[in-house]
Amino acid sequence: MRMLLDITIPHEPFNSLVRKGVTGKKLGEILDALKPEAVYFSEHDGKRGAVVIVDVADPSRIPAIAEPWFLTFNADVKFRIAMTPDDLKKAGLDALDKKWA
Repeated sequence: MRMLLDITIPHEPFNSLVRKGVTGKKLGEILDALKPEAVYFSEHDGKRGAVVIVDVADPSRIPAIAEPWFLTFNADVKFRIAMTPDDLKKAGLDALDKKWA
């Protein structure tokens, strides 16, 4: 299942890690472990943030995906299920309309 991670990273400990020169290494380790489909870094409500798209084959993988962000950066991580247009086509919306309308 494709999931969109909405990650918000507080200024600390990120600033301290930048000053130590280890932030790139830490981010690289996390992303190497996650093997994301895509990653976009941006601002989230005045803080550093990222949107990461990963494939989650089993819900038991969620802690392994979230904990590196929690433990390394004290980040907040939100998980959202994401569908492609092909996924939506398979959803059977027409049949749902007949059942629930």
